[in-house]
Amino acid sequence: MSDMIKILAGSSSKEFGERVAAAYGTSLVPVRTQKFSDGEFAVSIEETVRGKEVIIVQSTFPPSDNLLELLMLIDAAKRASAKRIVAVMPYFGFARQDRKDKPRVAIGAKLVANMLMAAGVNRIITMDLHADQIQGFFEVPVDHLFGSTLFLPWIEENAALDNLCIATPDTGGTKRANTYAKHLGVDMAICYKQRKVANQVESMTVIGDVKDKHVVLVDDMCDTAGTLTKAADLMMEHGALSVRAVCTHAVLSGPAYDRIAASSLKELIVTDSIPLKEDANTSKITVLPVHDMFAQVLQCLMRNESISSQFTI
Repeated sequence: MSDMIKILAGSSSKEFGERVAAAYGTSLVPVRTQKFSDGEFAVSIEETVRGKEVIIVQSTFPPSDNLLELLMLIDAAKRASAKRIVAVMPYFGFARQDRKDKPRVAIGAKLVANMLMAAGVNRIITMDLHADQIQGFFEVPVDHLFGSTLFLPWIEENAALDNLCIATPDTGGTKRANTYAKHLGVDMAICYKQRKVANQVESMTVIGDVKDKHVVLVDDMCDTAGTLTKAADLMMEHGALSVRAVCTHAVLSGPAYDRIAASSLKELIVTDSIPLKEDANTSKITVLPVHDMFAQVLQCLMRNESISSQFTI
């Protein structure tokens, strides 16, 4: 079966792609990227993929070159007569732009979906989309995996369940936090925040009792860490014994690393859907690898087997 599959990776996810390929039982197909002095680049697949199942691994976090590189790799595979092209996108960028929340704005997530399909992708495998409805933006199958597959066992092994409280740093994550709380059989709390502009929290309050509880904040991504660290500090002010957080995608832009280091957070648990910065302060950050999960889904896909076992909640 491995001779029918060709796994390649974009430059932003090469290490992740290598681990996915190794877990699957093969190795990465070499990809060459030629850069021009004006910033333009060209990609080429350095091995035949004619009639093969081509898996392209690439997270589309900033800069937007990562998205363009994925599109070009899909186009290259299509023009090389690949049998089927599957985009493995551990982090789906532009997912926060899932609707028109004010006049004259773009729906970036839908635009990205259109571009991926126009390039020639036949299937998408991703994890913890910012909005579930993005799956409906595609006219090709989307396998939407959950970080909870790893996070729930970690919480059960490392948290004191007798006085545990699951919390969400904003009301948008209420459904996710409620699902965690029901699965674990514990209480839930909600942070209600108000913003004036993006990435800047004006005020925040806690709904629920966190006094004498070990709180675990649950979110799909952590960008500047402003909301997360404010929520952690607020939980401690309301009598929490400790505060940890689990976030699938460690975007961690701007002052995020410094904010986490200086906050009341005891620990931040993330996946490796986005690589951490090498020179950053990561003393409070624990990374759970997800390459095995994606490799298992690929194996099921190639064998036409169900992947329902990958959906914990």
